[in-house]
Amino acid sequence: MPKVIGEAKKSFMTGNETAAWACLAAGADMMFGYPITPQNEIMHYWTRLAPRYGRGFLQTEDELSAGFTVCGAVQSGKKAFTATAGPGNVLMQEPFGMAEAMRLPLLAIIQQRGGPSSGTVVYSQQEVTLTTFGGNGEGMRIVYSTATHQEIYDYIIKGFNTAWQYRFPVFILGDGYQAKMREPLEIYDPEDRGIEMLKPYPLIGLEGEIGQSREPQHLCNIYSLEEELYEVVMKMAAEYESLQDSLVEYDEKNCDDADIIILSHGVVSRAAEDAMKILRTQGIKAGYFRPITLRPYPQQQLRNAIAKSGAKIILCAESAYGQLDRLTKQEIYGETIKMENLFMPGVGIIDYDIVDKVKSVI
Repeated sequence: MPKVIGEAKKSFMTGNETAAWACLAAGADMMFGYPITPQNEIMHYWTRLAPRYGRGFLQTEDELSAGFTVCGAVQSGKKAFTATAGPGNVLMQEPFGMAEAMRLPLLAIIQQRGGPSSGTVVYSQQEVTLTTFGGNGEGMRIVYSTATHQEIYDYIIKGFNTAWQYRFPVFILGDGYQAKMREPLEIYDPEDRGIEMLKPYPLIGLEGEIGQSREPQHLCNIYSLEEELYEVVMKMAAEYESLQDSLVEYDEKNCDDADIIILSHGVVSRAAEDAMKILRTQGIKAGYFRPITLRPYPQQQLRNAIAKSGAKIILCAESAYGQLDRLTKQEIYGETIKMENLFMPGVGIIDYDIVDKVKSVI
């Protein structure tokens, strides 16, 4: 496979263009997709770049087909991926649930848009619940919430390795702002950073005879008996939970002495960090906590931040009506800290929105 990137280089590109380059750098073989804003340019850039490097693309008849063809491709040993948003994310929950049940190393890039229904195609954080716990299953998936183009690039590369190492579906959760805006980042070859990209391998069509030279794969997503399904889910849950410490990622700043902790994720965390700095200059002890993995959630790390700071309030800032807030309350159930919120569904949040809200609640 031809080398995609030589020496690391500074680039200035959109988030969607960044995603396409990251998939190439990660060694992705194939993209299956269907057009929907704001992720369309991932497909457009991929179709321009992929032929130069011997990669493939198929536009399917709809999002259902795109998700299922990724499921089929990874079973055959291809490092395949898809990208979607909004209603496409809804439709893909069926194949995503299948990937969860069959432990398929699927990677999907989600550039969130607003609901309900088709909503707005510009920006939102309203696909958190759908992406973390959507599908017909228990949410045994890994969700990285990116805040910058550099993170889009880094976490797509990491996401492919995570998917193939742990065999749980992986989601890169961006948004319409990240998809469309341009900003600088550094693109690089993973090997030059000491990142060994895991090689894909076939899950079906293996050599040997079942029961003689190898065990059956048991790639199953339908069970006839309730007890059988129970055993499968409990075994999967135990394995997923055992991996949480190695999967969880978060960012925390100034929580040691914070009176209030600003909680956010994704692109809103950029405003949250700036707001924290502004408040500190004004004598208000604000802390900053950002879950990078929304599944699994860094619940113990947030509990630790609450305990060491002695903070009395968490302010949850999100461009949705309480999706991160609900997820957080579920994860830190039992904590007595007061939860305030800044819910701005479908609207971009800037630092002074958070500053003003903090001042109003303290």
